[in-house]
Amino acid sequence: MIGLFVGFGLLIGILFGFFGMGGSFLVTPALLVIGYPAPVAVGSGLAFVFGTSVIGALRHRDHGQVSYKLATVMILGLTFGIEVGTRVVFLLADLGSADVVIGVVYVGLLGAVGLTVLRDARTDGTDAGTGRVATRVRAIQIPPMVSLPGGATVSVWVILAVGSAIGVLSGCLGVGGGFLLLPVMVSGFGIPAAIAAGTSILQISVSGAFGTFVYAQSNAVDIPVVAALLGGSALGARIGASATRLVNEADIKGYFAVMLLSGSVDTASKQVSVAYGVGMLGTGSTVLIFGTAVVVSGAIVRTSIAALRENRERGSSLTH
Repeated sequence: MIGLFVGFGLLIGILFGFFGMGGSFLVTPALLVIGYPAPVAVGSGLAFVFGTSVIGALRHRDHGQVSYKLATVMILGLTFGIEVGTRVVFLLADLGSADVVIGVVYVGLLGAVGLTVLRDARTDGTDAGTGRVATRVRAIQIPPMVSLPGGATVSVWVILAVGSAIGVLSGCLGVGGGFLLLPVMVSGFGIPAAIAAGTSILQISVSGAFGTFVYAQSNAVDIPVVAALLGGSALGARIGASATRLVNEADIKGYFAVMLLSGSVDTASKQVSVAYGVGMLGTGSTVLIFGTAVVVSGAIVRTSIAALRENRERGSSLTH
């Protein structure tokens, strides 16, 4: 099992470095599917978030893909929200309904965000930051205002509100919030995808550290599992972060949507399996979550290698 987690960590490392997410949107469902209690799955997911995001944040900083101004404001909201979300999880655990509630929320949230990102990807990224959501966000002119990469000017209060809402979900679901932060920053704030990914990882490193501390106080973090995942993800994170410079923005969104929709279907299958005793669905959900990580990670690496070859051939033709 430890070897499996090391391999899974490698795949998630590639995905998180590429998408700007801590990877817990796959880790937490995977632990739930395997049979870990909800508080432990959530706490371990956040601990994994913290470890991977530190590695990825340093890599994106080297590429100049971080907006420190936005990250600072968002972190304030995330920290407050995580405290609220954590209290909700332990309340649900005391009532005996944490597994069901968290599973249902995962299914709905991942599915909704995945479909939204897929729709944006099909537009080839040409309308990012120019849709109705972005227009409404920019129409809120409550000072102080913050200038962001991509040319947008957004109210600090809007950023704090968004950060707090994502923080609540992060504390409840054991995610760093990257799968929500990335589409919010790209489609809502109009920030380029590569910079959004780097900024997201920086924010996640702070929120993940805070969430881990809160859950660790209740012994809800499985250290051997987290260590195995982190060991595998260290190399993967560097590969994924480098790939963002080689893959176009529409492809990033497309891969991202596939991962979110897969997580939604996987968690739904697990919930149905437990509720109705259908063992085949439980096995299928395990295969789906690990299989999707393998397929998408492989696609990212393959696309990056193809882009490198194309760049080299282009450079060679120019020198001749």
